[in-house]
Amino acid sequence: MRRALVHVLAWSLATGAAVTLSWWGVHTVMTGTAYDPPRALPITAADATTQESKPLASSTRRPTPSKTRSAESKTPTPTPSKSAPTASPSASPTPSATATGRVKSYDTDGGRAVFDIGETSATLVSATPGSGWSMQVWTTESWIRVEFSSGADRVSVFCTWHDGPPRVEVGTY
Repeated sequence: MRRALVHVLAWSLATGAAVTLSWWGVHTVMTGTAYDPPRALPITAADATTQESKPLASSTRRPTPSKTRSAESKTPTPTPSKSAPTASPSASPTPSATATGRVKSYDTDGGRAVFDIGETSATLVSATPGSGWSMQVWTTESWIRVEFSSGADRVSVFCTWHDGPPRVEVGTY
């Protein structure tokens, strides 16, 4: 009986030491890779779809692409996003113009898409899928498409400005 107790105690100490060492190693590695979570834009109760001030902060903003890249292919390229709760590709936006201060939010059954709409172009500020939905984003120099999907259900928020000022269409299919 005493011998079994000594074995259990030795096993417990060795397991505790291994877990502590593993935790310390993972913690040390992960500390250097941590990033700030995205900050949401404030929405006023009076007007839940439009905000007439500049965004306070956005972790999804990217620098404006240089003019030398304008000859690139206009085919959309989806890329993975860390904000999607399910395993589906989506994208971080690449703005084609500077912020204008006219931020509009579009709430759908599949999630929310927020655009910064200028006079001649628009940028995607954020896209957040709803619970149980995934999303995918395509961007080109003349349009942005955000598609939310859940099973066979699809909701698309499509912002275009190729033939005039930016306009947004929301469609369900």
